[in-house]
Amino acid sequence: MTNYRRNRVPGGTYFFTVAIADRRCDLLARHAEHFKAVFREEQQRAFFINLALALLPDHLHAVWQLPEGDSDYSSRWRRIKAGFTRLFPSGERVSSSRAARGERGIWQRRFWEHTIQDQDDLQRHLDYVHWNPVKHGLVSQVVDWPHSTFHAYVERGIYPADWGGRDIGGDFGE
Repeated sequence: MTNYRRNRVPGGTYFFTVAIADRRCDLLARHAEHFKAVFREEQQRAFFINLALALLPDHLHAVWQLPEGDSDYSSRWRRIKAGFTRLFPSGERVSSSRAARGERGIWQRRFWEHTIQDQDDLQRHLDYVHWNPVKHGLVSQVVDWPHSTFHAYVERGIYPADWGGRDIGGDFGE
């Protein structure tokens, strides 16, 4: 088995991209409430602070802060993916390598992680997470996407409700 190099900083803050295996499907958006329930269960089981989350049809972005002394985000993602997968009956297309390991084919095996370096890096990633539904053409304004922590940020006065119209896309290097 390949040993992937992951940066593990106990108590660190991380940006993640996690994707569905079939990027043409809308599984996450269609079953967002189930995903959110599984996500909350994992937060209670193995505490972490969710700083941002956007569920798109075929992938998600999140920013987490782990507790002091803890760098095990991989186990948390494994349990979240497994909990979400249990919603669905078997039957999806599964590669021979996955079948040999007894794996399902709902999620891509791996995920992308980036260790947040400082406050500027954190702000860029929070903006990216919230802007992503507009970037993908799902809505024309960030506030219109229902599966995002953006709404909580607006309620707390951190972002204005009209933040993130199409005219700001260049701010994210897109």
